[in-house]
Amino acid sequence: MAITKEKYVSQIKAEAERLGFCFCGIAKADFLEQEAPKLESWLKNNYNGKMDYMNHHFDKRLDPRLLVDDAKTVISVALNYYTEEKQDDESAPKISKYAYGTDYHFVLKDKLKSLLHFISENIGEVNGRAFVDSAPVLDKVWAQKAGFGWLGKHSNLIAKQTGSFFFLGELILDLDLTADEPFLTDHCGDCTRCIDACPTEAIVAPYVVDGSKCISYLTIELKEQIPDEFKGKMDNWMFGCDVCQDVCPWNRFAVPHQEKAFEPHPDLLHLKKSDWEEITEDVFKDLFKSSAVKRTKFEGLKRNIGFIIR
Repeated sequence: MAITKEKYVSQIKAEAERLGFCFCGIAKADFLEQEAPKLESWLKNNYNGKMDYMNHHFDKRLDPRLLVDDAKTVISVALNYYTEEKQDDESAPKISKYAYGTDYHFVLKDKLKSLLHFISENIGEVNGRAFVDSAPVLDKVWAQKAGFGWLGKHSNLIAKQTGSFFFLGELILDLDLTADEPFLTDHCGDCTRCIDACPTEAIVAPYVVDGSKCISYLTIELKEQIPDEFKGKMDNWMFGCDVCQDVCPWNRFAVPHQEKAFEPHPDLLHLKKSDWEEITEDVFKDLFKSSAVKRTKFEGLKRNIGFIIR
């Protein structure tokens, strides 16, 4: 049976690589006992800001068996999105690298569904679901348990071989597979570059982020007016923020992605500051037709631009 499990794991990982994932690892679907007090403390401190959904489904966040009946395995995958391309106008409002191309939810979900189909076709019918921010799943914890990397002081997962510019997703299955060894070593050492560089001081302690102060939260999740206390502290970001990752020494190992879907709209990186200030809804719809930036809607992006240039 052990030989069969190993064969299944090898087949799954080979297919994941073929699909373009930079990592595929296996963890046992079990209760995340060590994460329970951390999550409870984070929520009690209101670090989730206006993200009320984080208060819901506490038990499901900690136990994948409540998401998929008789779940035995969590397959964690990562998809690289790093790019060396930058916006031409350094004075223009900035957009996070992850939002340059097609919304990762669609790209990653399609690949995960293909992997699930492969498993059903080659191993046997399984009960399982693909997850990409679509349910209360602690992505970074499962990736660490599956052996990918460690949680950095900025609370993003870091992999020694690739840095931190990647998306995470999961398949939760009732298929019993041999688990990989978890990644147990922290390689941040005494480095505090991410903490020191955060424009809004959102990293309130090593490994703890006050989400309500994070520029990504302020420009994407927050639907109300951005509080005046952040005036002059947004570092010119209009959607998301890459500061804590850009300064991380481990990202010197990041290599450009090979995913065509993540290539930016032909005009996106060439827009000048004045173009963004005068952006129309038609231009917005054309630029971000398939982009994650659609989450802010046109009025949300205008709000962000107005806030950082006033």
